[in-house]
Amino acid sequence: MTAAKPFVIDCHGHYTTAPPAHDAWREAQKAAFKAGTAAPAYPAISDDDIRATIEANQLRLIRERGADHTIFSPRASTMAPHFGDQAVAQVWAMACNDLIARVCGLYPETFTGVCMLPQSPAADLTASIAELRRCVGMGFVGCNLNPDPGGGHFAHPPLTDSYWFPIYEAMCELDVPAMIHVSGSCNAALHATGAYYIAADTVAFMQLLEGDLFARFPGLRFIIPHGGGAVPYHWGRYRGLADMLKKPALDGHLMNNVWFDTCVYHQPGVNLLAEVIASKNILFGSEMVGAVRGIDPTTGQYFDDTKRYVDALPIDDTTRASIFSGNARTVFPRLDAKLKGMGL
Repeated sequence: MTAAKPFVIDCHGHYTTAPPAHDAWREAQKAAFKAGTAAPAYPAISDDDIRATIEANQLRLIRERGADHTIFSPRASTMAPHFGDQAVAQVWAMACNDLIARVCGLYPETFTGVCMLPQSPAADLTASIAELRRCVGMGFVGCNLNPDPGGGHFAHPPLTDSYWFPIYEAMCELDVPAMIHVSGSCNAALHATGAYYIAADTVAFMQLLEGDLFARFPGLRFIIPHGGGAVPYHWGRYRGLADMLKKPALDGHLMNNVWFDTCVYHQPGVNLLAEVIASKNILFGSEMVGAVRGIDPTTGQYFDDTKRYVDALPIDDTTRASIFSGNARTVFPRLDAKLKGMGL
């Protein structure tokens, strides 16, 4: 008898195809800040404008590739909290998050929101906490937390520093996780998607290893995207470093609170991820219409069609179902409650 198709939750989706008027307003906002003038009013964007961008792109590909539900957030590369000041970042974050809320309102069966935060580098986290609360009130189930708001210079304190504690307290109170996700790179030495993102993922894991954050915040949950950066490939190094630094074994020290996604765009990479990292710590993700959009000439398939990589793993159906949705429902309890309310 053929096994039932597993429910598939994509934990890593961005609105990379937002209506042109939205992106044009951002450019106008930036120009106004540079000129010292007021930004223009945000444009009117119709539901039909949103439908056109979603149905021709993310929604079409979700259906073609066999996913069911996507955790959706603003485009990462344009979060850019380093530009302007806290007021600019706050208005931009609210505009982006409101657009995500509208997508989720139009397609509640397919999309659930995760918010960006207005993490202006010179500011504290007060505005970010307020925006997180506002978005959770709109039905969002998590946030994207930028460990380097300055855009490629790593000037902020490590994620284990008390600077971050106020946002962690809010996350624990609201029972929402964060995906650790930087934005665009201001550093010419760090290509955004090929170097900066992967470096930031790896740096974040090492920061967590060096500290004892989860003893203080046992309910805190982080997703490290892009397959965990370089971490799975160097798992022995990190196990050895934990021993050298007199830290507990990684299974207890970090891996009750940290998950990696499957945004690794070839079969050998996903195979390695599944071989090295416990299945309970892997979430299905694609970041489709995102970092790598082309067709792999060696397979004839899109690089970011990551479901086929998980389908091909030599694992049992129970483990595959956990990676596809069970783990995400644990990490995102508000999403789990929403899906149960939909009878899923």
